[in-house]
Amino acid sequence: MGKITTHVLDIAHGCAAAGVQIELERIEAGRAVPLRSLRTNADGRVDGAVLEGDALSAGCYRLVFAAGDYFARRGVMLPEPRYVDRIAIDFGVAEPGAHYHVALLVSPWSWTTYRGS
Repeated sequence: MGKITTHVLDIAHGCAAAGVQIELERIEAGRAVPLRSLRTNADGRVDGAVLEGDALSAGCYRLVFAAGDYFARRGVMLPEPRYVDRIAIDFGVAEPGAHYHVALLVSPWSWTTYRGS
């Protein structure tokens, strides 16, 4: 059964990023269609899959991470506007039966992503 999962790691503090708000969208005809709103747990993951099974079809998706709000709650002094605030990661699902793990490594000044396992 195919699924999308995610994991957010705070590389500024060397820990999982708990409490990050995440929005899942599907991109259809160039427009973002909201699907789900989630929050990371103490391990920096969402409970269960972001999307799975019959709900997951081939196409383009977007995960939007509220990283700036996360760092503000941690007490990090951030400039206005924030250098890293909302991170949108667009990715394609070519095989709906596969596992798409979107990992995010983030600090107040940078971020990177990769397809994990």
